[in-house]
Amino acid sequence: MARVDYRSPALTLASFAIVLAGWEYAGRLPVSQAFPPLSATAVAGWEMLRDGRLPQALGITIVPMIIGVTISAIAGVLLGLATGLSRRTEWLGIPLFLVLQAAPLAALIPMLVLAYGVGLTAKVVVVCIMAVPVIVLNSYKAVRHTPLSLLEMSRCFLGTRRQTILKVILPAASPVIFAGLRLGTAAGFVGAILAELLISPTGIGDLITYHQSIAEYPEMYAAIVSVIIISALFLELLDRLEVSFFRPERRAA
Repeated sequence: MARVDYRSPALTLASFAIVLAGWEYAGRLPVSQAFPPLSATAVAGWEMLRDGRLPQALGITIVPMIIGVTISAIAGVLLGLATGLSRRTEWLGIPLFLVLQAAPLAALIPMLVLAYGVGLTAKVVVVCIMAVPVIVLNSYKAVRHTPLSLLEMSRCFLGTRRQTILKVILPAASPVIFAGLRLGTAAGFVGAILAELLISPTGIGDLITYHQSIAEYPEMYAAIVSVIIISALFLELLDRLEVSFFRPERRAA
């Protein structure tokens, strides 16, 4: 029996086609007056691109998004490695990140506004508190679940601690670390939009709020879809980086 490649472009396109066709069908029923068909959303998005509203809003939104996600990725992986490699750091840090992951972080936004105002800093902090706990906990678990056989092999070949970390632990942990990066990046993108909706109406958050208030739902959905597309492209970039630098077996396949 032939093996099905679930990552093939044909299956990817087919899945997108099914979802988009379902959206168009549900919008034409209509399921709700606030749920426009895909065709109306696409026309609205094209008009917003032509008059510059969408690119301008994305330019504003993407700045705290990129800064926050970059900080979260670097800090999250380093903290995850530290907690995974040191029992003392694990004892000090993991309970805090477990609490942060379980906490309703949106409730902290008014406090962040009081501390940092309504500017760029507050939005970057929101992105970080949404993304960092996910990345830290995944990286920590990845390091802790490094196969013992690989660690024993490193010791048998007299590998130093640095060599063991760089050549054994990191390659073995990379699938789960990158899974955490993907989840954390998605959470960070949600945090960026949440910050714009709750802190100050700017960028894509302003477009969503404005068009919702005047019942222009195709424009509202077009703004939402633009963020989803950027998020998907960023996640695809992470996948390519993982394959290129840490997963040679997938690159060969």
